[in-house]
Amino acid sequence: MIAIHQLTKKYKAVPVLDIGELYIPSGESVGLVGNNGAGKTTLFSLLLDLVKPTSGYVVNHGVVVHKSEAWKPLTSAFIDESFLIGYLTPEEYFYFTGELRGWNRADTDTFLGKYKAFFNGEILGRKKYLRDLSKGNQKKVGIVAAFIGNPKVVILDEPFANLDPSTQIRLKDLIRGMAEDPEVTVLVSSHDLLHVTDVCRRIVLLDRGSVVRDLQTTPETLRELEHFFSGAPVVRDYGDNELI
Repeated sequence: MIAIHQLTKKYKAVPVLDIGELYIPSGESVGLVGNNGAGKTTLFSLLLDLVKPTSGYVVNHGVVVHKSEAWKPLTSAFIDESFLIGYLTPEEYFYFTGELRGWNRADTDTFLGKYKAFFNGEILGRKKYLRDLSKGNQKKVGIVAAFIGNPKVVILDEPFANLDPSTQIRLKDLIRGMAEDPEVTVLVSSHDLLHVTDVCRRIVLLDRGSVVRDLQTTPETLRELEHFFSGAPVVRDYGDNELI
């Protein structure tokens, strides 16, 4: 469960994020959409305590994120390649992540066996360092590593970028499967509206750092988002979701 309260972020007095109240319960799959500069990555950075809020706070499973690290064992993320350790092989990185999450090598090996199709023979056993993999294969490693340890909150920033169509389809299945767990909250940002509406039951639309739409995904959601991004006028509307 994630709750956002009066959350703002400014850089040199310039506001980049301003969200009054937003509640994301356990079992929710949320797609975060918006143009460049809308505040998506800033919001994820605040959720992960990578930057400090100017005001307000984020609560993750009852813990104020910037005041305690007790939320970290419950949360995992892949934002970009900076999350990886370039001088490790994929196997070494998976074992390292598993150890952080309390798994031994056997646990991690069993877990990785579920992702053979997703890896498509391009990750394990190749004897390559992460820094030498393609952007797409680096992303595969980061995404799967984010699933290690059965986290309760999973945050993925632009997970479909740099992936080939087959891998995108497999990733959709993985995200849908994870979102079926009523104890897991999944947050996905993407510039691809079709992908995000395919895998998320709820869509939060950011514009200039504020929430301007909060929608339960329906057959009409993609059309409504396309209407917004076409430049049509928009009225702020939080939909049917109850805010705290």
